[in-house]
Amino acid sequence: MATDHPAAPALQEELLRRARARAARPVRLPEASHQGPAPLSHAQRRMWLMDRLGHGGASYSVPFATRLRGPLDVDALAAALTSLVRRHEILRTRYGQRDGEPYQEVLAAPEAFAVPVVETGAEEASALLVAEARRRFDLSAGSLPRALVLRHGEQDHTVLLTFHHIAIDGPSLETVAQELGELYAAAATLGATPGPQRTQPPQYADFARREHQAADRLDEGLRHWAGLLEGAAPARLPGPVPPPADAGSRPAGTHTAPLDPKVPAALRELGQRHRATVFTVALAAAFAALHRFTGQDDLVIGVAGTHRQGAAMRGLVGLCVNTLPLRVDASGDPSFSTLLERVRDALLDAQRYREVPFDLILERLGAAARGADGTALVRVTADVLGAPTVLELPGTVGEHLDVGVGEAKFDLSFGLVDSDRPAGLVQYRRAALDDEAAAGLGAGYAALLAAVADDPGLRLSQLPGTAPVSPDEPGGHPAEVMLRAHPQVGEAAVVAAPGGPLLAFAVLRETGGPAPADLRAHLRAGLAPDLVPVAVTLLDALPKTADGAADPARLPGIPAAPAPDGPRAEAVRKGFAALLGRTPAPDDDFFALGGHSLTAVQLAERLRRALTLPLTGLDIMQARTPRAVTALLDAREAERAAAPVPSSARPRRARAGTVLVTGATGGVGAFVLRELAAQGRPVLALARPESAHLVAAEGVDVIEGDLADPDGLRKAVAGADAVVHAACTFTRPEVDVAAMEAMVDAWSHGPFVFVSSVDAYGHPDDEPVAEESVSREPLSPYGRAKLDCERMLLRAAGTGGRGGASAVRSPLVWGPHDRLRDQLRWGATGLLYQAAQDGRPLTLPRPGTRGHAWYGAPWVHAAALARAVVSCLDAPVHGVANAVSGHVTWRDLAADLVELLGSASEIRETVEVHPDLDHRWHYQAGRLARPLGAQPGEDRRSVLAAMVRCGPGGVRS
Repeated sequence: MATDHPAAPALQEELLRRARARAARPVRLPEASHQGPAPLSHAQRRMWLMDRLGHGGASYSVPFATRLRGPLDVDALAAALTSLVRRHEILRTRYGQRDGEPYQEVLAAPEAFAVPVVETGAEEASALLVAEARRRFDLSAGSLPRALVLRHGEQDHTVLLTFHHIAIDGPSLETVAQELGELYAAAATLGATPGPQRTQPPQYADFARREHQAADRLDEGLRHWAGLLEGAAPARLPGPVPPPADAGSRPAGTHTAPLDPKVPAALRELGQRHRATVFTVALAAAFAALHRFTGQDDLVIGVAGTHRQGAAMRGLVGLCVNTLPLRVDASGDPSFSTLLERVRDALLDAQRYREVPFDLILERLGAAARGADGTALVRVTADVLGAPTVLELPGTVGEHLDVGVGEAKFDLSFGLVDSDRPAGLVQYRRAALDDEAAAGLGAGYAALLAAVADDPGLRLSQLPGTAPVSPDEPGGHPAEVMLRAHPQVGEAAVVAAPGGPLLAFAVLRETGGPAPADLRAHLRAGLAPDLVPVAVTLLDALPKTADGAADPARLPGIPAAPAPDGPRAEAVRKGFAALLGRTPAPDDDFFALGGHSLTAVQLAERLRRALTLPLTGLDIMQARTPRAVTALLDAREAERAAAPVPSSARPRRARAGTVLVTGATGGVGAFVLRELAAQGRPVLALARPESAHLVAAEGVDVIEGDLADPDGLRKAVAGADAVVHAACTFTRPEVDVAAMEAMVDAWSHGPFVFVSSVDAYGHPDDEPVAEESVSREPLSPYGRAKLDCERMLLRAAGTGGRGGASAVRSPLVWGPHDRLRDQLRWGATGLLYQAAQDGRPLTLPRPGTRGHAWYGAPWVHAAALARAVVSCLDAPVHGVANAVSGHVTWRDLAADLVELLGSASEIRETVEVHPDLDHRWHYQAGRLARPLGAQPGEDRRSVLAAMVRCGPGGVRS
């Protein structure tokens, strides 16, 4: 890495001259691949499915950040990135779906790569990097990498490149870093004479095609893995905590414990004595630590394998990793040396069949590869981490920056940091393991590594680390939990017979234990009368399903429930049969029949089209049986039947003064509809066919469509006399902007009200923030999209017969509605709510931190926002207005949540500022002050209490 820093003024002038020379050179664009769409590799398929199921979040973002000290030529960096994306087609690939099957398609290379530069202090960089890394990719539009440069000073920058994991893995990142350095140097070099032509790299789509063609040669490997993993079960981590309300966000924690610098060398020497690598030794230590932590002997840990073999794949950028599930027997209290040999043999055996995709293994195993909640077999992984990859650019000194996106792919991961600062670490999902238990495990893993480095002859029982003390696993009927807690009961199940009484079943730990009457008396002493089973039956063994749960169908005395019938049940049976190859019994498990994530998506789409009822792939994976899927569809049909007949099912009538409302099925839209109905205004509501019944009411016509349908949007706008645009994708800003463009294009008369966001202000300098203040960088992608939509709307207002326009910027929207309750599942309120719900400490920024006297957020009651929005139909503001009901400090909000939830959480203050809590602005809201005036029940405490207790559809539960 270069360390010289040439004289800054002369160099900056020279770099400027080079940039101008580059700008004058014509750009030649290579064509997109002529081979057409390619199938997805198995590894890509998994990423695509997680994205479709809504589980991707930021888990599969790959941020690559480097702090660069020295002069940085941003134009040269942009040119290098442009060349890189041209060279590697996978970096400009989109992912679509045809006939239920995903495919990848190479897009034309961009003419130039955008590299935004944001001026910011180093202390604010972390929050900006995290926010950028957490921005969601739209795989259907393409996974083009994103670049961001933070400028801290004249010769001090941070460069962040963010990729989606579907397009890159660890070795690919090393290739990208090396080529970027070389391309940057070439771009910054004077003279028009081109250098030697770079060898064309292999392309990932060709690898995916070869893998697809070789699928029929995997039978032997599949048989091997199925036999090896038969009867294996996911690791049971002790001390589970309740999952957060947004289980898809998978918030992660990491605990790192430093090691003596001599430990890695000792571990390497230990491996040599046993014909093993240091990776194998660290993996054996992970098995030992997991054994000590869980008390289990039969363990499965996943490790990353690779498909990169031979010179033909050298320089390939793409996702070539594969999970290998290693099953190791830790029974008999072996020495660590003996365990190491078992792990070595298991790893060598796995390498023989490393080409078998993990997803195919799961499909072959079916329900046996999943827990009762559908979680896949591998919940724990292990790896050895070397020195991180750094972007090395000529004339600069680079330092790696870790950008944590706050999410974890697995419940628990062990890591040995093998660098000049060695350490043992664990990363974990907080929904699977609490912080205290994880801290003990991290320290124990590091101590175990040090202990076996010193004495590998120690038996597992002599190694550091023990399982945390925890109560019996929670869950199930209260009587079942109480029976399992009985010291003489090994297993228990409580079942409500269809149309019959509550029955309990128990397996005693040994003969001569309590009689059934004694166990029932035990339950009567601790439970309310309606929770006590009418009988307790003792069994020699509890019959179980393939996933290890109690099987009600085989419990004595439980009458068989009749098979569901009717058109929905028949559609479900046919759907299962068509996609899984056989007609299922009512209680057959989806996974046991060979189902997997893609099949779940396909089945949901098939049933949604056939029955016009809302259904997702996640619904299928959670319901799992034809009986349960049918019951779910029956419930949704009942909801639709109870609603008024959607006007989309009957001819629409033209009505003067009709207001089009987008987002009518959302929380804000529901309150806007309510306000319009109270004023007697005719409404045209935009909704998908399966959701039309949710908005049908007297005075409301329904038109089918959504934000991704520009033609439908134009038709809807053309049929209305006024527009209230309250819909938003939240995660796909490009769709939001395209939708606004289509609506403005069709807008020809009447007023237009756009529900925008205070995020459009970015990070303003003024305090408080006046309405229509200038927006300041950095803006989030969501905020930038809102600002772009506002500008598009306000430019068109008053032209071509159009009426006035109003952009109503709202903050967090609170209200007693199920969709608004999502505020408790993400962002700042979600962070605090979930911590209070779990009884974890609520850590808040102390006032005065970073020079800001106040930390908190503005909020608005949904009813007040609706009044403000509807008022703009009669009196447009012809610009931007804020809609704010009040401001609340994080401490006050935390105290409210703790009290309302009855939580034992402690509220702490610190000088650290979590990115989600880094908000300190007040917003003025004078233009709409009259309609925003609070009405009874719209104070902060009342609405927050209603949201905490709110059930589906806004009904209090």
